[in-house]
Amino acid sequence: MSQITTITFFRYQSLASKLWAFVMMQFAHRDLAKTVGLSFYKLLGTGRGNGFNPYPDWGTYALLQVWDNEQDADVFFESSRLFKRYKAKSTDQWRIYMRAIKAEGKWSGSNPFELSSPDERIPFLAIITRATIKKKLLRKFWKYVPISEKPLERSTGLLHTKGIGEVPFLQMATFSIWSSEEELKTFAYRSKEHSKAIALTRELNWYSEELFSRFQPYRSEGTWLGRNMLPELQDLK
Repeated sequence: MSQITTITFFRYQSLASKLWAFVMMQFAHRDLAKTVGLSFYKLLGTGRGNGFNPYPDWGTYALLQVWDNEQDADVFFESSRLFKRYKAKSTDQWRIYMRAIKAEGKWSGSNPFELSSPDERIPFLAIITRATIKKKLLRKFWKYVPISEKPLERSTGLLHTKGIGEVPFLQMATFSIWSSEEELKTFAYRSKEHSKAIALTRELNWYSEELFSRFQPYRSEGTWLGRNMLPELQDLK
């Protein structure tokens, strides 16, 4: 069985549950480090709204996990006491199972993703872009972000997006799901703002570390805001 990646989003409503989720950003490491089959993980906060916002969304957190195989992942989600606590505290949990099909760069000093062959039955793509921004360029970087994000509002192929990260303003990432590769290419290559952002990245060298990864989501569990976000994947089970 091949490596898979999961990302789980949790939504919290009460002040007590939000405080609990924030504290667990520190205290969940002990249990996660001992999890069988888990080769890499990141506890992630999220940004406000649906874009690349550096200001925290205190009601939403994410857990990214890279597994040796799907069986180990399922054992964790079905029987882990830690995950049961997350599930009990949160009002929504949405988990996406994915296989990496492209990964360039490093995350915390290494590239954790092993590549798999895509399933031609599945049109969807998930993208994670992650970077550590150089401190001397923080102001200039965040000043340009609102401009580079404008085309997302016009993108019909974008199904979901959320800013995620380890350290606000400094270590940031985006997670997005697209309806197809064609829609993603339309955004990437026809957007003047996005093209300028790429040019500035090369010119100014914003990042001290960066990683671009592309995944094929093949399974979706749970709901977000009470809705099944990728119902088309249910038929592939």
